[in-house]
Formats: sequence, structure tokens, C-alpha cells
Amino acid sequence: MGSLGAILRHPDDFYPMLKLKMAVKHAEKQIPPEPHWAFCYTMLHKVSRSFGLVIQQLGTELRNAVCIFYLVLRALDTVEDDTSIPAETKVPILMAFHRHIYDRDWHFGCGTKEYKVLMDEFHHVSTAFLELGTGYQEAIEDITMRMGAGMAKFICKEVETIDDYDEYCHYVAGLVGLGLSKLFHAAGLEDMPSDSLSNSMGLFLQKTNIIRDYLEDINEIPKSRMFWPRQIWSKYVNKLEDLKDEENSVKAVECLNDMVTNALIHVEDCLKYMSALRDPAIFRFCAIPQIMAIGTLALCYNNVEVFRGVVKMRRGLTAKVIDRTKTMSDVYSDFFDFSCILKSKVNKNDPNAAKTLSRLEAIQRTCRESGTLNKRKSYIIKSESGYNSALIFVLFIILAIAFAYVSANRATII
Repeated sequence: MGSLGAILRHPDDFYPMLKLKMAVKHAEKQIPPEPHWAFCYTMLHKVSRSFGLVIQQLGTELRNAVCIFYLVLRALDTVEDDTSIPAETKVPILMAFHRHIYDRDWHFGCGTKEYKVLMDEFHHVSTAFLELGTGYQEAIEDITMRMGAGMAKFICKEVETIDDYDEYCHYVAGLVGLGLSKLFHAAGLEDMPSDSLSNSMGLFLQKTNIIRDYLEDINEIPKSRMFWPRQIWSKYVNKLEDLKDEENSVKAVECLNDMVTNALIHVEDCLKYMSALRDPAIFRFCAIPQIMAIGTLALCYNNVEVFRGVVKMRRGLTAKVIDRTKTMSDVYSDFFDFSCILKSKVNKNDPNAAKTLSRLEAIQRTCRESGTLNKRKSYIIKSESGYNSALIFVLFIILAIAFAYVSANRATII
């Protein structure tokens, strides 16, 4: 009923959601026949359906390299995330992970659900990795080595300062941006951008995830994970976990807004990076997650629900982003719209209001100066109100037919 209610509130979500569902089904059927590649793509769809969908647009050679790069880093991340592994066991594995990817016999039992399967059957990933071109292998090994060393460093070190925060995010996500840039370049499809721009692409996504996942991370069992920098949260509470207490709601929201404001500093770099991309498939692959990130920040900003439960974009809006993101004009339009939503939520009494507004105005200025904002109608702001009665009527007809079909089948079975 939740999905039906969302569609009735936003009826123009229905067609993009239908297209997305069909695209996911199609992507899941495009599984290679070789056992190791079949495992890799099946696992990719299990750990990230949206990523598994967007990656299908890439050419076969680059798609295979990005798939393996993603799974290798997912495996590395699974080791880091498993709080049941003692540090003396975890650190050597992280440090040596770049060598394990060359070993078809290596595996390590950790993680849960699909991540446990990935770790138990990692030999499939190694086998696929060894079939990639040398340029791809070298890029993946280099990033895996640097990321593993960085993760190991922060196993024994807390995120105290904003510099620590940026460094941690560089290791776990900025290096992903750099690695993808290396893969695009190795495929001969893109020029190599500056490391700072690639780094910002990763940092913007990672900081958004860290903000959104506060409650999940702080409630992690057997041991909570804390990535919000003390330099920020200590201005508002004595302990990071105090942010989830209802009596601290005002201070928690102020701290949240401070974190969002920090993340916004990377947006202009991200826009610059994306504007230089030439290949349409690579562009969509990079742009869709960035739009999702700014949309998520717009939802999280000034929202105490971040400390109470899950805050994320509705599925229909996600489907629209995936369906309608095709050009840089679309990116500028979406970033402008979401920055307008953010701007409307800024409370002038917030201690960081001036800084937040300054960063949002800089983003909007960049979007305006692109000269493309008037080329497309907004689906983010303007579609939030009003009902398309014709579409609702069609939707009810479809649901009625589906219900009749299911009922008839059930009667036949009985």
C-alpha cells in the first residue's frame, strides 16, 4: 500500500517506475554464460541493483572492468565494515588485499547475507579480474592497495578533525573516483582529469552516505561505527550518540545542517568533472549517483528524521532521475532544483545559515552560468503538487486488470 499511496500522490512517477522495473528485469537477463562472470554480475545486482542497471550502458570491456572494480572494493569494504573481526586480524587483510585479488584460491569468511556469499566465493571475482586487460588490472590493484592501507589506518584512528574526515573519505571513496577515471582513460574513452576533481566526485557521495546513515552506523552491533568528525559534532553534544536522543533534537539538527554544509563544498568540482565527460554512457554512469546525492542532502537537511529512521528519496523520483538524466543540461537543472529546495529549508537562526546559503548560491550561480536552465521543465519541484487525473484513471484500470487476472488464476488453482 505504501507504493500505491506514493504513486497516487505523485502519479507521474508511475511510467518512469514501470520503465525502471522493466530495465532491471532486462539487465538481470544479460548475465554472461561463463560461471565466474555469471557470479560477478549476479552478485552485482544483489549488492546494488541501481549500480547494476547503470553499468549495463557501458561497453562490454569497460563494463567488465568496472564490475570487477566495484566487487573488489565491495569485498574490501565488507572486511572493514565487519565489526566482529578483531583489529589484529583485520588490518593485515586490508593491507594485503591488493595481492589477494591475484589469488584464485583466496577467500575470507566475513560479512552477512549477500556480502558473505561474495567473500566465501571470492575466487570467481579473482578469476574474472585475471581476464581483464593489463591496464585495467594495474588501475584496480593500485586503488585497492591505497584504499586498503587507508582503511587500515582508520581502524586504529578516530575521525577527530575535518581534515581526518576528508582523509578518511578520500581513502574509502575519493580513490573510487580516481580509479574510475583511470578505467575510463584506460578504455580510451575519456581524458584523465585532475586527481582533485576525481576525489571530489567520491567525497560528495561518501559524505552524503555518512550523513544519511548516521542511525544505522551508530546502532551497529557489536560495535558502533562513527564517521562524523568530532570537530563538528562536539560543538553540539558531548557524545556523538547523544544526537539521537529526543531532548537533543534542536542541537542534532544544527549538527546535521553543519555536516550537509560541509558536503556541499564538493559540488562545484563535481559539476566541473561531469561537464568534461565525452562518452554518453560514462556520463550517465557518473551523473545519476551525483544527482541522487544532492537530492538526498535536500531531504536530510534540517530533518530530525535522520536521527529517528531511514531518510531517502522516494522510488518514483529515483526512477525519474535514472530515466531523464541524459545531458549536462539535465544535471545543471537537477542540481539547481535541489539546491532551491535546500535553500528554502535554511533557518536564518541556524548557526551555519550564512555559510550554507553562500555555498548554495555558488552552486546556483554555476548552474545559471551554464546557460541551459531554461531548456527543460523541472520534474523535481513543479511535479510535487497537483494530480494528473487521467494518469490516475489509467493506473486504476491497470490495477483492476491485474487484480482480475490474479483472482482468476487463484480461482483456477483452487
